[in-house]
Amino acid sequence: MQIRPLYDRVVVKRIEQQRTTASGIVIPDSAAEKPEQGQVIAVGDGRLLPDGTRQALELKVGDHILFGKYAGQTVKVNGEELLVMREEDVIGVFDADAATQRKAA
Repeated sequence: MQIRPLYDRVVVKRIEQQRTTASGIVIPDSAAEKPEQGQVIAVGDGRLLPDGTRQALELKVGDHILFGKYAGQTVKVNGEELLVMREEDVIGVFDADAATQRKAA
């Protein structure tokens, strides 16, 4: 079963952060904060404007995004926890080219 978001909503899979500190201390699940980064796995058709046309979304499937701590609604699909949120709740998109350049340096 797949989920298809409506209008200006996107479905996001959280990206898990490292659960150990730099000194090697393991952080238990109960003390770890939920990550605020994710990957877009589905996008809606776009925002419906008053004149009946649709405004296309800026986001696309595969984008690595940053969002607010309390953004979106959590849903479970096939046992996997996903977030459904409006595009306006997304704070930013990580630039893949910049990330690749940083890893190479």
